[in-house]
Amino acid sequence: MSHPDERLTPADSPDDHPYADLVRTQLELLGEDPDREGLLRTPTRVASAMQFLTRGYSQTVEEVIGSALFDEKHDSMVIVRDIELYSMCEHHMLPFFGKAHIAYIPNGTIVGLSKLPRIVDVFARRLQVQERLTEQIAQAIEDVLHPQGVGVVIEAVHLCMMMRGVEKQNSKTITSAVRGLFRSDHRTRVEFLRLAHAPTTF
Repeated sequence: MSHPDERLTPADSPDDHPYADLVRTQLELLGEDPDREGLLRTPTRVASAMQFLTRGYSQTVEEVIGSALFDEKHDSMVIVRDIELYSMCEHHMLPFFGKAHIAYIPNGTIVGLSKLPRIVDVFARRLQVQERLTEQIAQAIEDVLHPQGVGVVIEAVHLCMMMRGVEKQNSKTITSAVRGLFRSDHRTRVEFLRLAHAPTTF
């Protein structure tokens, strides 16, 4: 495991980070010449891209939410759907991407709507498996809001299935995580799933 000081964080300069050296070595192992014109800056570019794609490691849910929690006597379902997400499979380090649908039933506290996509990114911008990502988002919302219930559905396509292995281009993976009323009350769960998958009208 890397020493914490060697981790690629947003504060690092990709030019002189050990990750860029690793990319140069990778290019050589692939049979490429890292000194040819087209690849001269590739190690730095890859290090910079990975810095961005894995920035979730340096973020916390508390930081991205900040002060955007509000007391509100609202006890009907709040749903934000079609939240774009991009992540990387931890098994092959290839991208997977899709949409998250999030709903919760407040219990005296609501959160600024823009914070839900930010919570998604905290966990998506790490090496992930979709199943764990779904559970982490649901658990984070439960921990912060203590709602009556929370539901998360993620629909995604995985390049590790499309570009290699079984090479199936049209497969989609759907995962869900439910807490509170979304688990115990069938009607609440059905309403959430119906709204999450309803056709877009605008």
